[in-house]
Amino acid sequence: MLYQVFFQGWEPILRTAISTSASYVALIILLRVAGQRTLAKWYAFDLIVTVALGSTFANTVLAKDVTVAQAVVGFIILVGLQFVISWIVLHWSPMREAVNSPPTLVLQNGEFRNDAMRRQRVAEADVRAAVRQNGLASLEQVAAVILEADGTFSVIKGASGSFSALSDIPELGGSIKASESK
Repeated sequence: MLYQVFFQGWEPILRTAISTSASYVALIILLRVAGQRTLAKWYAFDLIVTVALGSTFANTVLAKDVTVAQAVVGFIILVGLQFVISWIVLHWSPMREAVNSPPTLVLQNGEFRNDAMRRQRVAEADVRAAVRQNGLASLEQVAAVILEADGTFSVIKGASGSFSALSDIPELGGSIKASESK
């Protein structure tokens, strides 16, 4: 009985080797066809697709009742849905708002925006770290820190100019529609 916990014959091992190799090759091909957006910085939707792909891959490798053909169909559907949703997000702002969180201003002209930070569960220490990572020693040197939809911070140094990169920040008078493709 203990022997079966560690080894149940060569057939399951061969099945695992073949299904892992075939699934891996299929996934690589599909991800190359799908393009860089599939593996870009992770927005919530990208994370869901990545976890689903990993789960499908793991089930194919380890579950004897899941065939490689089923896994490939699952991969195609997941990557296809990700491609379709990405295309819709690019061309239709209501879907962009539903799928991606809007950017949030968490520091403006050296002052923390505590209400926004509380809403996004961001600590002052996180904002300070982002400022330091951008080579700045003082919050007063910063015009804005924005929490982006992918969870990263953008640090805008104090400078003159139009600040057109901030046109999609509602707290600065911008709109999510400012990021629509023309």
